[in-house]
Amino acid sequence: MKKDLFKRLKTETKRKREEKIKRRVLAEVSRWHVHLRKVGSTSPGPHGSPHQRGPGALSRDYPDFKQVLPEGFFERTDKIGKVIGWAPQIQILAHQAIGGFVSHCGWNSTLESIYFGVPIATWPLYAEQQANAFELVTELGLGVEICMDYRVGSKDILSAEKIAKAINDLMEENSETRKKVKEMSDKSRRTLVEGGCSYSSLGRLIDDIMSLV
Repeated sequence: MKKDLFKRLKTETKRKREEKIKRRVLAEVSRWHVHLRKVGSTSPGPHGSPHQRGPGALSRDYPDFKQVLPEGFFERTDKIGKVIGWAPQIQILAHQAIGGFVSHCGWNSTLESIYFGVPIATWPLYAEQQANAFELVTELGLGVEICMDYRVGSKDILSAEKIAKAINDLMEENSETRKKVKEMSDKSRRTLVEGGCSYSSLGRLIDDIMSLV
């Protein structure tokens, strides 16, 4: 009986410790206007058609977000955050209220974030995302590391303190990272106007294709 009581007390202590950590992270993150994003699946549905995308769509994995979020999360974050299925990422990154982007560092997301001058907190999962995160944080100084070597299926668990620290560092108003992202944003925009390298390269590609027609 003593053994059962000890195990029960140990479990309750662990649960309380986990809840305390969650509350601490929420308190840190809640200082900022955070947009939480869970992208819906793009894989084919049972009849070969894509799963629903667009405002209001939910992830196929979690039809109800309450299954994976802490109890009371929606109530505590009602005025400061939003949990949705699909998000118009470009419109969000372009909004002047957005001060940072927690990203898995896919290349499209990376380019979009740089273009709009939004610094990234890197949390790669698979494929080339680790390499992109390394380049952003270590080589270019355009991002803040949450974790650069995390992979889907890993048994390692990122601590709440590590996530909160990265987000706080990301949101520093006059940080060197934010200045570098602003500079790179200006450069990336110049590549798309007439005379810019992207503009010229695309023009040459079109000319080459047209010459073969």
